[in-house]
Amino acid sequence: MTFQRIAIIGFGLIGSSLGRAIKQHGLAGTLVAVDRDEAARAEIVSLDLADEVTGDLVAAVTDADLVILATPVATYAEIGRIIAPALKPGAIVSDVGSVKQAVLRDLAPTLPAHAHLVPGHPIAGTEKSGPGAGFASLFEGRWCILTPTAETDRTAVDAVKALWHAIGSDVEEMDADHHDKVLAITSHLPHLIAYTIVGTAVDLEDDIQSEVVKFSASGFRDFTRIAASDPTMWRDIFLNNREAVLEMLQRLTEDLFALQRAIRWGEGDFLHERFTRARAIRRSVIEAKQA
Repeated sequence: MTFQRIAIIGFGLIGSSLGRAIKQHGLAGTLVAVDRDEAARAEIVSLDLADEVTGDLVAAVTDADLVILATPVATYAEIGRIIAPALKPGAIVSDVGSVKQAVLRDLAPTLPAHAHLVPGHPIAGTEKSGPGAGFASLFEGRWCILTPTAETDRTAVDAVKALWHAIGSDVEEMDADHHDKVLAITSHLPHLIAYTIVGTAVDLEDDIQSEVVKFSASGFRDFTRIAASDPTMWRDIFLNNREAVLEMLQRLTEDLFALQRAIRWGEGDFLHERFTRARAIRRSVIEAKQA
């Protein structure tokens, strides 16, 4: 699958990695990078990441066969309203956002009937951000989830699916609501926990706080890595997937109370059983090659 013109709006970690992969595999006649930040555009030019670089949304999407939004989910509605008049008949609009019901709620109503929306979410990333943080192999061997509706044009879905397959991703389709619940526990809740634990460390007394940093063990280091992720993106994710996150947070709270009780009353068998189950999950993640 080759598109004549692909416009990627937002050239941070995910957008720039996708752009690199598209160029590496020759999937676009013309690749357009769109970023509102002047310094980011200068970096994109210096790294030669795209054929065209602009901050003009309308110019970027004019005549584009595929437009991919790689900006915070909260920006989708405004972007949709701006680009809608410039989308040509048959244009495909997709995204890489981590919350899919919000895409259907905010972006879909802004688009013209002659354009096809195929929401997507690559399950890949690092804590780094910016055009220079991307790399073409980011999506290889990783899942990309598409959440089209029953009314979505199947040719458009197949075209987006082919693009992700071409850059090395495994692709699965699911309902947007189901996606948001799954990601609430596999991605969103772990980030919330990481931000909370690091925040707790920040609020400790000065002498303890300095030693927490100095003697950080691997567990705390892992939490600080996750907590280093883009705060704007994660603010939007939690606000736009609040129901699923709150549901999973309630379940976590109940489990924490159970563990708290077990520790208080010395219930070693209960703790051992819980830790054994958790270790089995880790092994299954490794076996699935998602580690």
